[in-house]
Amino acid sequence: MTPVERLALRTRFGLTQAARVGWYAAQNRAGVRAGREAGEGLPPPPKPVIEAPAGVPERATLLKQVRQLLARDLANIEAGLYPMPKDEPDGLRGMFARRDLYLKDIPAIVRRRATGSHQELDRSGATRPRYYMQNFHFQTDGWMSEESAKLYDTQVETLFFGAAAAMRRQGLVPIAEMVRARDQRRLKMLDVASGSGAFLADVRHAFPRLPVIASDLSEPYLGLARQRVRRAGGAALSGAVVGAAEALPFAADTFDLVSNIYLFHELPPKVRPLVAGELARVLSPGGRLIVIDSLQTGDNLELDGLLELFPQLFHEPYYRSYVTEDMIGLFEGRGLTLVASWAAFVSKVMVFEKAPR
Repeated sequence: MTPVERLALRTRFGLTQAARVGWYAAQNRAGVRAGREAGEGLPPPPKPVIEAPAGVPERATLLKQVRQLLARDLANIEAGLYPMPKDEPDGLRGMFARRDLYLKDIPAIVRRRATGSHQELDRSGATRPRYYMQNFHFQTDGWMSEESAKLYDTQVETLFFGAAAAMRRQGLVPIAEMVRARDQRRLKMLDVASGSGAFLADVRHAFPRLPVIASDLSEPYLGLARQRVRRAGGAALSGAVVGAAEALPFAADTFDLVSNIYLFHELPPKVRPLVAGELARVLSPGGRLIVIDSLQTGDNLELDGLLELFPQLFHEPYYRSYVTEDMIGLFEGRGLTLVASWAAFVSKVMVFEKAPR
């Protein structure tokens, strides 16, 4: 890359990401105002209890952490680990449409928070685990509708000032390292708990010929994931399987790459070891597991108060146990070795490897 090309890349990245952070930060403020208005006349939620010495971080502190994340993101792009992101492929029209859906849904979220309603899903005849069938984050329809799938990423980006995409992209780094050493067409990748497919779209954009199978418990979310991968270009998904992470329908030693993004903090403590065991089981010897999830207590003392606040504002029934879970021990006890780990704003990336035969 010539100095002129580097300057052009940095300018483009800086302008697009600054605009994106500004958009979602403004949307965050609008959402707070809408929530206050929707809460008038409803019982006030309990006052949060924060014990972290640093307290809840100020907005300026959070934005500082976002800037640090984006600096790392840019360094990865300059190093050729992945290309310039396409964070908003449907442009301004799509952003405005999603913003309107987000604001329209806030009164229902506020009502559930005020009344403690988080079991509104119909479980009659449900074949999914009971822990899954609830209104996580107090969101409408839980994970079980197309409307929820369309809303989810906007809700997350708004909560984290537009930094969620950059946090997920950190998971591309260990994939890039493997692809540099081997032909991506001959690798097999499984993404467990794919959700709406935001990470898979990044994978497809960066590695257009890498065979990838998606798995999730929600048909509507998997449907959106398929669409997003198609729009990202390159090959379509090799498969999309509806199934629980604790009982994956794949043979042992099948995949060279396994990824799992933001699942473990939403699992009951007794289910986490089962999922860890399944991820280790389907990973091939010499393969690599990439886990991205929330920070845990002590990972960033400046943000510990935020980790305490989060489950008090949103329905996250298993989050408090997650922040003290021994995640490294969970996987190393199943034959995997931690080879890299780093913080990415409010997320943490962990890379494990399975010993070759």
